[in-house]
Amino acid sequence: MSNLAYQIVEELKQQILSGEIAPGSRLPGEKSLVEEFGVSRTVVREAVSRLQAAGLVETFQGRGSFVLEVPERTSGLREVRSHQDVLELMDFRIGVETEAAGLAASRRTVYQLKGIERALDEYRRIGADPARSVEADFTFHLKVAVASGNHFYSDLIADLGPMMIMLPRTRLDPAYEMSDPDHLTRVIHEHENIHAAITHTDPDAARAAMRVHLSNTRHRLQSHQPT
Repeated sequence: MSNLAYQIVEELKQQILSGEIAPGSRLPGEKSLVEEFGVSRTVVREAVSRLQAAGLVETFQGRGSFVLEVPERTSGLREVRSHQDVLELMDFRIGVETEAAGLAASRRTVYQLKGIERALDEYRRIGADPARSVEADFTFHLKVAVASGNHFYSDLIADLGPMMIMLPRTRLDPAYEMSDPDHLTRVIHEHENIHAAITHTDPDAARAAMRVHLSNTRHRLQSHQPT
């Protein structure tokens, strides 16, 4: 994705996630976006295509593009607006999910481990499909929290919902989009390490694997913080 298209995507994502452009609303037309951002029609089409791939809009021939309902947001995540907010969300997740992974490694049942395995398999199968990978990624983290055997962890992750995955992604540089094969391979490998540690009932390794995974995401966000 070109830098110009990325800038348009980020601007429109922010308006959608903040509710400024409400679900069901029609995006400004191609001509209006060309004039607003001072770019070519090709760039606008690329940006809208990315929004559609991310599951944020749906395009109908002859009618335009309309905003879809984004994954469930809780009252806390409604306040996540700035890049700093997203970094703090990652700090929070590192603290909570690292311990949840450790508990999952020592407490998980065979049934719960199967649930984590199924979530990982689904994540691998979906691959770079942005419209579905957010939900698959979230399901994996939720299954780990469930396997902790402590309902406060699973309740908290469930309350955060898929937006805890989507919000950081909207702030990542295009080089780290899930459509990048190298990035996708790294992220799947990070999930596999978490799963392996839980499979081998190794709490310390599970904590380390989860911390590495979430810290890597935070580092990528920090490295591309807007100036």
